[in-house]
Amino acid sequence: MTSTRIISRRRIALLSLVTVAVVAAAGIYTALAFQDARESQAAPAAVEVTRSGALPAAPYVVFRNTASGQGFGEAATVPLKDPGGQRALSGKSCDRVYGTDKLTFCLQTKHELATIFQASVFDAGWNETASWPLAGIPSRARTNASGSLVATTVFVSGHAYSGAGFSTETVIRDQAGAGTGTMEDYALILEGNRIKATDRNIWGVTFVPGQPDAFYATASSQGKIWLVRGSIAGRTLTVVRNGVECPSISPDGTHLAYKKSDTGTLTGHRSIAVLDLASGVESVLAEQQSIDDQIEWLDDSTLLYGLPRDGSEQDSDIWSIKTDPSARPALFIEHAWSPSVVRPGAR
Repeated sequence: MTSTRIISRRRIALLSLVTVAVVAAAGIYTALAFQDARESQAAPAAVEVTRSGALPAAPYVVFRNTASGQGFGEAATVPLKDPGGQRALSGKSCDRVYGTDKLTFCLQTKHELATIFQASVFDAGWNETASWPLAGIPSRARTNASGSLVATTVFVSGHAYSGAGFSTETVIRDQAGAGTGTMEDYALILEGNRIKATDRNIWGVTFVPGQPDAFYATASSQGKIWLVRGSIAGRTLTVVRNGVECPSISPDGTHLAYKKSDTGTLTGHRSIAVLDLASGVESVLAEQQSIDDQIEWLDDSTLLYGLPRDGSEQDSDIWSIKTDPSARPALFIEHAWSPSVVRPGAR
């Protein structure tokens, strides 16, 4: 047997061991999450809830309910004029949720004979109109204004962007689930040169209003992170700024909110920053906690984001902050995560 064949077999064996380890880690992670969810659902209800078989009249906020008791982990809605009021539970469990006034997009972990991950589209009556399997643990979800395009990010290995050895899969599809392949295969371009490193990861898509082909996202390679502008038709990702993660474009398309890394890399503190796309001026906001969420726009001058509750791995709150750098954060919806503001018509 030649040395080349021996090396090849060793590589195959090593790859098999790595694959088994990744699958085992994902299984342990989801099993623990399932156990925590069951315990939370059995606890007394922490907020006032009701059941609803249909989406409310817009405007409203759809989010993941993290209050213990009935409805833990379900997609829920509250009127935009009363975010602290009674929440309507959908009966649909979601890890991440996003919506328009016509549909709700949900990333799910389904605990059956084997744990599976799934993306589902629901109509205004919470009826499932499409679903497809996901390759890993749900992380980010977005739709464009009309709901005709949806974006998913999952962890194929690892479950934190700051961890070494994590790997993502990000895909843009139509609302029936048809896609064009993983975004990690798009051409990543920095200063006119294509980055060909194999450790590239893409996550955190936000669609540009009024431009069906355009989006922004995060790209990383060799520990660095960048804001990229993408083209669906061209299958390209062009770097436009360093140290930026999980962009979110304003409803009027003039500003980007994102997490700004204080190191410009995958590690370090994440502040909230807002970029004026016309002038290139960046403003860092006053929130002191490190952010691990994709920000949502409440309106053209107010942001929403989730923060975990102290001492809890399952519960969180949604906070708001004005884009004025002197503004202070305020509690918006307690016991909640993954907010999506839904207004009548295209946002």
